[in-house]
Amino acid sequence: MVIKQLSVFVENRPGALVEVLAVLKANDVNIRALSVADTSDFGILRLIVNEPEQVKRALNEAGFTVKITPVLSMMVADTPGGLCDQVEKLSGADVNIEYMYAFAANAGNGARVVLKVDNLKRAERLVAGDLDGATGVDDESNDGEIPNFYW
Repeated sequence: MVIKQLSVFVENRPGALVEVLAVLKANDVNIRALSVADTSDFGILRLIVNEPEQVKRALNEAGFTVKITPVLSMMVADTPGGLCDQVEKLSGADVNIEYMYAFAANAGNGARVVLKVDNLKRAERLVAGDLDGATGVDDESNDGEIPNFYW
């Protein structure tokens, strides 16, 4: 399923992360998933939240630079090789994974994986089993509205 991810640009200094988290707390935002990538000067905090448009506004009002990006979210079997099986489908169809993060909330119930890919529609159809991997739509446009997602 395609969901909306927030990317928040944060200075790489003590206290910067807590400033973002304080805005989220003040706005009753429940974080469903997050990832932090850093460089020497700044970090990118990637978040999955309920009501991403509202959260983006709140963070913008607090002075943060925020981008909304459509990403693929999928469930993967919480077994050895579960992720490999899904990534093989994407790789076999020439879908490039730019980054990913994941977590297993309850052992044995599967793991949630969030992926940024170069062909979102093809990737979504592949993991849903709608394409065999060799064929499919290369159209990256997103004609429909991406639903707010909260798991």
